[in-house]
Amino acid sequence: MTSRFGFKREDTRSVKQSDGDVAVNLQVLDALTKVAERSRKLVNLYAERTKADDEYQVIDPRTVANAFQELAAKAAANPRGIINEQIAFWVDMMQLWQRTTARILLQQPVEPVIKPAPDDKRFKNEVWVENPLFDFMKQCYLLLSQHVQSAVRNVEGIDPHTSRKAQFYTRQLVDALSPTNFAATNPDVLKATVESRGENLIRGLDHLIEDLERGQGRLSLKMSDLSAFKLGENIATSPGKVVFQNDLMQLIQYEPSTDTVYRRPLLIIPPWINKFYILDLKPKNSLIKWCVDQGHTVFVISWVNPDAELAKKGFADYLLEGPLAALGAIKRAAGEDEANVVGYCIGGTLAVSALAYMAAKKDRRVKSATLFASLLDFSDVGDIAVFIDEEQLKLLDDHMDRLGYLDGRHMAEAFNLLRENDLIWFFVVNNYLLGREPVAFDLLYWNSDSTRMPAAMHSFYLRSMYHQNVLKEPGGITLADVPIDLRKVKIPTYFLSTREDHIAPWRSTYAGTRLLSGPKRFVLGASGHVAGVINPPTSKKYGYWTNEELPVEPEAWLSGAVFHEGSWWEDWANWIADHAGTRVPARKPGDGELTPIEDAPGSYVKLRIS
Repeated sequence: MTSRFGFKREDTRSVKQSDGDVAVNLQVLDALTKVAERSRKLVNLYAERTKADDEYQVIDPRTVANAFQELAAKAAANPRGIINEQIAFWVDMMQLWQRTTARILLQQPVEPVIKPAPDDKRFKNEVWVENPLFDFMKQCYLLLSQHVQSAVRNVEGIDPHTSRKAQFYTRQLVDALSPTNFAATNPDVLKATVESRGENLIRGLDHLIEDLERGQGRLSLKMSDLSAFKLGENIATSPGKVVFQNDLMQLIQYEPSTDTVYRRPLLIIPPWINKFYILDLKPKNSLIKWCVDQGHTVFVISWVNPDAELAKKGFADYLLEGPLAALGAIKRAAGEDEANVVGYCIGGTLAVSALAYMAAKKDRRVKSATLFASLLDFSDVGDIAVFIDEEQLKLLDDHMDRLGYLDGRHMAEAFNLLRENDLIWFFVVNNYLLGREPVAFDLLYWNSDSTRMPAAMHSFYLRSMYHQNVLKEPGGITLADVPIDLRKVKIPTYFLSTREDHIAPWRSTYAGTRLLSGPKRFVLGASGHVAGVINPPTSKKYGYWTNEELPVEPEAWLSGAVFHEGSWWEDWANWIADHAGTRVPARKPGDGELTPIEDAPGSYVKLRIS
């Protein structure tokens, strides 16, 4: 029998195993044959996808080209900065060459010209230090990366937004070119290739094909073992019932774990950019379970994963059919008019918008608000701003008008690009070059569980909040015929932000404290947008900062803040207890007027799109 590559199977069997270094391995041939067959299918899948997806890309090539054309024109008009950077680069390279020569030929200990940043995990293998050639390669790359980015950053006369885009795209390029991303220049990959006689690369190629097949021609990079988790069984397991639902959400009421509970229920409004079970991953790190154990009657909104039928659902619909509908359902389920609300990320933006809407309507059902990493003032949103301008929003609007929604994979790609080394290139190396399977990690499983955005809602949100930043202006936006004025929100508010947040930078979330009129407490957690929030006391991993004062400038707040070991959860528990009311007998799903529909986590959350 002859393979597609022209080799007979019996020919490969006739080669002695002692000549294995030159023998054609039957297993490799079979793998390559399968790759060829599956690749043909991928071509067809890619063709079909481009017809439906109109080739929209988060990083639009025309936008990139325009940014660098403007950068080049400005650099040509005033080349002094580029010339100085080139001179500095060659001075550093000459110094590196001299030190490397002394190290190799004279066996002299030398100091490196440049070291990786403390948080750069790419070069942690000791070979990058102990082997002179790999050390030289590493330092060459770091110097080139440093000087190229510095040259782009220091071009004069370019407008700030274009400069930021050029810097962002340059960072993406230099990070992609890291020697750790190539088999021939990564010592871990070289070692694995020698030890496995190349099987790691064959497995990696198979992983690549699987990811392309799962993404129907678009790369869907697997970050976690997707078969390791099942909602309701080993993730999102807190017991409860769906007690209400509409087109946009299911409302989950959780079973109490204490004999008595606080009188005022707790309504959690998660982001619909991701799914709610980030707050209920496993019992040991479930904020929902922890709140239940503290004696709160917990209700959580589980947003639908919308399709084209919900294309016209706008931000006002999310307001009316989200928190406002939930408050009405809570009254029927728990028999209680008053409640406390928690909003996370865009859920917090919606929560405050709802509170301003309610204030205008003289609706006083909500007695306190807690905001996790939520932006109200979008003056500085970090690197996500590189995707926000008229040129790119027009491309996005055209794309969403065609489909009726933004595919969740585009949103995930945008956020992954903000931490490209951790969320893209690490997995490229691990999955494709080392040929390893990603580990079963609940947080990364959740991160890969993308959600779509309705066209009308997402267009309004990006333009009104990120592009125009008018939510902070009195009457800047109107929802359901009501002008929104955040100054009318006078209830107590707890702000939780995280110091390393790359999605909602803490200095920008701090600006939200200037917009609300009620009593406010601002707490800063360590770590980032997710890990800093999902930080149970038992983990003893990250601390937090508090300051009883709220000066205008965030740096002044931080300079006067006190650091605490442990979790901010305990600080918040004391704060929310003051607003939760007296203790009453525990309320179970089904005790009130609403008949349970199905078990938590419900059906809306179970729809995966990748």
